[in-house]
Amino acid sequence: MTVVIDGLSKTYANGVRALSDVSLTIPPGMFGLLGPNGAGKSTLMRTIATLQPPDSGTIRFRDLDVLAQPDRLREVLGYLPQEFGLYPNMPADAILDHFATLKGVTAAGERRDLVAALLHQVNLYEVRKKSVGGYSGGMKQRLGIAIALAGSPKLLIVDEPTAGLDPTERNRFLNLLADIGEDVVVILSTHIVADVRELCSQMAIINKGQVVLQGEPSRILEEVRGRIWRRTVPRAQADAYRARHEVISSRLAAGATLLHVYHETDPGDGFEAVEPGLEDVYFHRLATLSGGRVPVDA
Repeated sequence: MTVVIDGLSKTYANGVRALSDVSLTIPPGMFGLLGPNGAGKSTLMRTIATLQPPDSGTIRFRDLDVLAQPDRLREVLGYLPQEFGLYPNMPADAILDHFATLKGVTAAGERRDLVAALLHQVNLYEVRKKSVGGYSGGMKQRLGIAIALAGSPKLLIVDEPTAGLDPTERNRFLNLLADIGEDVVVILSTHIVADVRELCSQMAIINKGQVVLQGEPSRILEEVRGRIWRRTVPRAQADAYRARHEVISSRLAAGATLLHVYHETDPGDGFEAVEPGLEDVYFHRLATLSGGRVPVDA
């Protein structure tokens, strides 16, 4: 039950090259697709979901040629796009009942049981009669995942699902995804490194339409282990340190600036070694690809 993508490319009519010879093997379980906004993640997700054709390349899922057999892929696909519309004046159970019908669950009793089970799964059963226009962003996302699960999919695609959620809703949604990911192929597209770190056993980094790194997060961390150093400096001195070192990220902390730098050996200048995280790999790769530094102030 593996997704195999080979040589996928896509250039839009305005000349933007969104995907460039993308090849990935996505095994069962949670797979994180990490990249900055505009990296090509959503284009790749829409292409896998058969919503737009590529210019070249192939996609296979199990025994399916996805591009040649889109209808068969849709029978086993669940898709939660980055933005989706709901009928604001309808209650959640009616909306979910409608989508279950579209997914082919035509027997009324079976559909009623499915709707109830899904609403329990996403913790919306108690508010099932409430109009979704009054739902929070996190509640709408959970309803969206219920809709995506209505047809018992074997492949689930979620595109930037936690963007804009508060910490409580984010944790609830990530727990839900982790539970789902035990039984199906789940592709999680995001620019939030923590989502991938907390959920995914396999991942890839995409930037400017190209896959720049893929593998197990633990193995990927080995790439920079022993090469990440940090120092907290006065905010006014941060630019001077950036001029002397390969700063891959920076953020404000209690009025000072915390710098992370990449260096093969001790860079001196008061820096100390730090155990790397996926953020360090991510920022280092983006800095390398851009030919410069990628400071991130928060």
